[in-house]
Amino acid sequence: MVIELIKSHSSVRSYTEKQLSREEVSELVEIAQHAATSHFVQAYSVVWVTDKEKREKIAELSRNPKQMLGAGAVLLLCTDFNRLSHAGKMHGESIVFDNAESLIVGITDVGLFAQNLALAAESKGYGICYIGGVRNEMEAISDLVELPNGVFPVYGMTIGVPAEHNEVKPRLPVDAILHENKYDEVKYDELLPTYDKEIERYYKNRSTNEKSTTWTKGMAVYLKKPQRLHVRSFLEKKGFHLK
Repeated sequence: MVIELIKSHSSVRSYTEKQLSREEVSELVEIAQHAATSHFVQAYSVVWVTDKEKREKIAELSRNPKQMLGAGAVLLLCTDFNRLSHAGKMHGESIVFDNAESLIVGITDVGLFAQNLALAAESKGYGICYIGGVRNEMEAISDLVELPNGVFPVYGMTIGVPAEHNEVKPRLPVDAILHENKYDEVKYDELLPTYDKEIERYYKNRSTNEKSTTWTKGMAVYLKKPQRLHVRSFLEKKGFHLK
């Protein structure tokens, strides 16, 4: 059952009007908290955006109005070392988090928490969509929801009752991901062209947003220049100097 649920995931971008209650959101968050966390720091927080004006502004800033305005719940999933600073002060200690290791720990904690949250929501019949677009305007969104030093949004998540379902997008073949004893890049010469053909068929035949492209072409275009160059300076403002 769990395996089938995992393998059936697809992003949902169109929801019914049903809004999630506080009890429903709290339950999903409580379930997600059982994710693994490095040294039990639990370096994450969730901002549930229920204020209409704030949701509209975040929809605009993230450039995702359809998902943000139509969802049953809009969540900002954040790395959080502010709460850990409070823990340190209780014992007369100043915690150190302005280093690359802490950044990795915090982002990993959010990722593990988020995947549990997604699975919990989908197990109850909801659909979800990750919104990386919140990093388009990290500072403005952080100011809007009053995120303190040591806290920053990693991505958003919309949750709701799906108004429509998308087909499951084919993933890379296992052999492209799994390496035994050493990293083998030679196999990409064969595996990637084959995967391109599968993805091209998928895009041409899916029920919505048909297009003609391949995975490697999409990645080549997307990654040919750096994205969101403002992120580093924003993180430094939040206390992450990557020592």
